[in-house]
Amino acid sequence: MSSITFVPLVGVISDLLAEQNVPYAGAIGSTITFVLVLGLVSLLGRATVQPIVRRGLRSRGVDKHASIPILKLTRGLIVFVAVAVAFQMAGFGNFLTSLATIAAAATLAIGFAMQDVIANFVAGVFIFTDKPFRIGDWIEWDDHSGVVEDISLRVTRIRTFDNELLTVPNSHLTDGVIKNPVAKDELRMKFTFGIGYDDDIDAATEIIIEEAEAHDDILEDPAPSVRLVELGDSSVGLQSRIWISNPSRSDFVKTRAEYVKTVKERFDEADINIPYPNRTIGGELELAGSGPLATEE
Repeated sequence: MSSITFVPLVGVISDLLAEQNVPYAGAIGSTITFVLVLGLVSLLGRATVQPIVRRGLRSRGVDKHASIPILKLTRGLIVFVAVAVAFQMAGFGNFLTSLATIAAAATLAIGFAMQDVIANFVAGVFIFTDKPFRIGDWIEWDDHSGVVEDISLRVTRIRTFDNELLTVPNSHLTDGVIKNPVAKDELRMKFTFGIGYDDDIDAATEIIIEEAEAHDDILEDPAPSVRLVELGDSSVGLQSRIWISNPSRSDFVKTRAEYVKTVKERFDEADINIPYPNRTIGGELELAGSGPLATEE
């Protein structure tokens, strides 16, 4: 009874090279086998596994915020499997066993060298699970603000309103306080108008409310409100509280500017002043050696 003998790919390539009298045929054959298998398995994984994962995420309704890191992790696993298979097919031994030996020897050194990387990776996991912000959100932290363009497992990329791209380590965004003005569907804006002590508070309040109700982008519910919040040195502070829907940075700035402008114009028409601070400097001025001025006759 005849039997079929399996000849490894590396053996076939090495034999072909040896027949051509190529020096170091074994080593070259192993290298060629490693590259061929690595490329083949990688292409096969990207053509089959990635589309399956992508369709699975879409069918489950996973949003862009969560799907991007999952797809990146999938690509990493495909490369890992491709290296493992190519390592074995090239005759370099068991890849997993070799990897475990190397990892055990390098764990301590890697642990010290990659403290920041590991901290950022863990912070990235928390960002994906806790979702303090998403791609497209306008956020503020420390003295910075901008729109989130990309979130990875190590860094977050944020475009500032001056069109600068900030690459922020994830740990910086989880260790401090992050302000996300657009986390909800509605955003409250506050602005304090200062009027003179001799001006009519009720009339000013009525103007502030009327202009808020007349603006198309300001919500009627919750209704605009005005509170007296300050008795300053030169003015009485009336704080307007208004709400806008589906907020963004551009909407916020545009709506506030238009609203404040119309209130200012109405104040001018009603002779309601917006005073500027006044400072009175008192005291005496003495000159050394001063005395009565002498007059010549």
